[in-house]
Amino acid sequence: MTIMIMGGDGYIGWPLSMHLAVNKDESVVIVDKFLRRDWVTEVGSHSATPILLMKNRLRAFQQSFGKTIEFEHGDLRSYEFVYRIIKKHNPRAIVHLGEQPSAPYSMIDAEHAAFTQVNNVVGTLNILYAVHKVVPECHLVKLGTMGEYGTPNIDIPEGFFKIDYNGRRAELPFPKLANSFYHWSKVHDSGNIMFACKVWRLRSTDIMQGVVYGTKTNEIDEDERLLTRFDFDGVFGTVINRYCAQAVIGYTLTPYGKGGQKRGFIALGDSIQCLTLTIDNPPEAGEYRVFNQFDEVYSINELAENVSKVANRLGLNTDVVHVENPRIEPENHYYNPRHEKLRRLGFRPTYKLEEELEIMLEDLSKYKDRVIAKKHVIMPKIHWKA
Repeated sequence: MTIMIMGGDGYIGWPLSMHLAVNKDESVVIVDKFLRRDWVTEVGSHSATPILLMKNRLRAFQQSFGKTIEFEHGDLRSYEFVYRIIKKHNPRAIVHLGEQPSAPYSMIDAEHAAFTQVNNVVGTLNILYAVHKVVPECHLVKLGTMGEYGTPNIDIPEGFFKIDYNGRRAELPFPKLANSFYHWSKVHDSGNIMFACKVWRLRSTDIMQGVVYGTKTNEIDEDERLLTRFDFDGVFGTVINRYCAQAVIGYTLTPYGKGGQKRGFIALGDSIQCLTLTIDNPPEAGEYRVFNQFDEVYSINELAENVSKVANRLGLNTDVVHVENPRIEPENHYYNPRHEKLRRLGFRPTYKLEEELEIMLEDLSKYKDRVIAKKHVIMPKIHWKA
């Protein structure tokens, strides 16, 4: 049997591929075109952690674990390519991580907005059609985002909710209030996947994932050759990554706006655990299901306080100064998403924020020169009003 990872060169895709290859008696196939590397270079940055070329990564993995991972190079926007590799490998599960993942990148200009939506929506449609034609029993695990929901002033269910209206009752997809052209591309993906499951009896799990943080997993351990990427720029770097990068080079931590924005967060190792559980527990034919995948909710102020606390404990003196918010978003809001389904499958969080922050800061300190070399890209330069 085979598990295929679309976007297997990425931050989550690479450690997930290694984890599955080590822990499953199945073939693992990575599919990638290395566009993430190109996009980060385009905005003037690089990964803080040094990452090898794919051929060298695969060789290092084999040397470390005595197992192999296959690789296919190509573009998910090409249906011919997607059809060919799915027919060749006949996967029992596909984990689709191969999309443009940055809200700021999608807001640069018309060209980047259109590229993001075409890249993401067309790639997903090609996978859906190829699965339908070749492997209709395959389980498609699609990485969405908690950002699809936005920040409504009510509790957020896992995908669907029951509503009474004018004396009628129905269970409907929860309304989406996405906050960038990137996040709207994910909403469009969700609608297309739900429709494909309905008309073709496909089976899919849509993962509404929170922000992922961390530098290590069991497979990465201490072998530098197996490191996953760590982006810290204002376009591809998450809020935790940017704070950690600022801390290791002695910069002020800079929450956007008032800092009350709340999001769900999950450690990299726990994300891998959740994705593995999802792969191993497929839905029924014709079923489209949604998992909200995160561990804890924090405001960006709370994250700044946590990073500052751990950094100061490590001798990295930091302070916190708020800067203008480049985004158009509520800065103080209600936020209470549900996340029970993965726990019912057996998910048990094993990583704590402060412990992971300490590891991240220690790891980044080793590559401080790489952060300093690109320090000018940490602060935001893309504004939603532009």
